[in-house]
Amino acid sequence: MQQLEISPIDFQSEAYKDAYSRINAIVIEGELEANQNYQTLAELLPDDQEQLLSLAKMENRHMKGFQACGRNLNVTPDMDFARRFFADLHRNFQEAAAAGRIVTCLLIQSLIIECFAISAYNIYIPVADDFARKITEGVVKDEYTHLNFGEEWLKANFEASKAELEEANKQNLPLVWRMLNEVEADAKVLGMEKEALVEDFMISYGEALSNIGFSARDIMRMSAHGLAAA
Repeated sequence: MQQLEISPIDFQSEAYKDAYSRINAIVIEGELEANQNYQTLAELLPDDQEQLLSLAKMENRHMKGFQACGRNLNVTPDMDFARRFFADLHRNFQEAAAAGRIVTCLLIQSLIIECFAISAYNIYIPVADDFARKITEGVVKDEYTHLNFGEEWLKANFEASKAELEEANKQNLPLVWRMLNEVEADAKVLGMEKEALVEDFMISYGEALSNIGFSARDIMRMSAHGLAAA
């Protein structure tokens, strides 16, 4: 993917630190919620409990890494903002878990959230400060492992899961675009363009749906639910 030409970033400027306080909080909260989500999935999928608890521990390490990134720049993350940012996806996951809808839980955490994280981290790495770049490069390698768990489980249960996946996609994919719109200005201060984030997410998400078993036509139709809300 082509990166736009950007001016050197002043990581110590007040504008950068202000934007970073929200972006850093989002990645911390995202990793914290992923940790909790994988623990919940471990209860719902006892046969995969050991692997899912291992993924949960990995997310906890990621959270601590991103907390260190904030401290490195003397930035206090705006966690209240981050909790509001994830509120709708968080609620949808919790409601699905309470109803035993494992397929919906996996779509939210293992596909949507992981693809969202992978795309954001890939776009962030070239414009990050040196300390955060090293942390993020390590994290993004792990996220592909998490994405792979959801893909493999859903692929193995594709026919039984397909209808619920399509419904969960319809409910949750539009939230991603609202979330991207909400942080567009802050992301731009950090050197991340919304168009690049959208493109990278759509590629990652489309590849995941393809790996599970959806056809190209299915993927175009399912992606349209998000683009209509963009």
